Amino acid sequence: MSETGPYDLITMGRVGVDLYPLRTGVPLARVETFGRFLGGSAANVAVAAARLGRRTALISRTGADPFGTYVREALRDFGVDGRWVTPVATDPTPVTFCEIFPPDDFPIYFYRRPKAPDLQIRTAELDLDAVRTARIFWMTGTGLCEEPSRAATSAALAARAKRGTTVFDLDWRPLFWGGEGGASDAGGEGGAAAMAAARPYYAAALAHATVAVGNADECEVATGERDPQAAAWALLDAGVELAVVKRGPKGVLAVHRDGTTAEVPPVDVEVVNGLGAGDAFGGALCHGLLAGWDLERTLRYANAAGALVASRIACSSAMPTPREVEELLKGKPAGDVRQEEPRP
Repeated sequence: MSETGPYDLITMGRVGVDLYPLRTGVPLARVETFGRFLGGSAANVAVAAARLGRRTALISRTGADPFGTYVREALRDFGVDGRWVTPVATDPTPVTFCEIFPPDDFPIYFYRRPKAPDLQIRTAELDLDAVRTARIFWMTGTGLCEEPSRAATSAALAARAKRGTTVFDLDWRPLFWGGEGGASDAGGEGGAAAMAAARPYYAAALAHATVAVGNADECEVATGERDPQAAAWALLDAGVELAVVKRGPKGVLAVHRDGTTAEVPPVDVEVVNGLGAGDAFGGALCHGLLAGWDLERTLRYANAAGALVASRIACSSAMPTPREVEELLKGKPAGDVRQEEPRP
């Protein structure tokens, strides 16, 4: 893997520390032991692509604290360039807890107050030349929820000017936009107001992106549409070239502006923790786009990567290698796919 020239992938956005119960099916109030893992969607996507052999970097910020040190060390150990992950003196590195109730209940609890350092990315600190020349640039909806991250994200998108591939991970977290309820649900009673607040910023970002990726809730925020086909075409109408709509247990749909459509079913695995599957999917999606694969092959590969992570307890440290993905695609049960390399 070359260490010079443009990055294969630069991601920008959320990073922190995940503290996951080491026993599943236990309420958080009763959990006594936790595992510590690198977390945050932008970080996880960068790790996922790095595990697949891609040269990746992350733009983000942490607290000037031991958890911030851990984040930068973990990124290095995973092969992600963390030169643009800088400390903020005033706020702590975010910590995220989850409860794990397989197969489909994974409440998340974010501790990002008074302000998450990853929302303090500033335009003046960006290496816009690196952003401009990266083969893929990946940004998220969370990065649009507050200043100065919002302005910095917008500046990065403007610098890209649709060069190469620019991915907008719709990444809807209503809690970050003033919504109520859990951070991964529709936002409780404040959901409609949160969506209304977010939609203009999502629309502006879509005009600069070439690829949009999201589930039904996220597509509804961006376009007002929940039906997969309608949402995909609405995303294309908003300016992207490729719309990828994740449908959970129904698989994934992708529609390209040239009329190419692919719809693939999910990979059947025993789910342990579904929280990192979307980020694994994202990193593998980038891998397929970089490789120039056709749309169906790319989606099948990304689905397999996501399924492997869903069959494991963690997120970042569960990201698969090419051998692991290929074994699953050839029919080997996920539980029999040996996980490669020691985890940091």
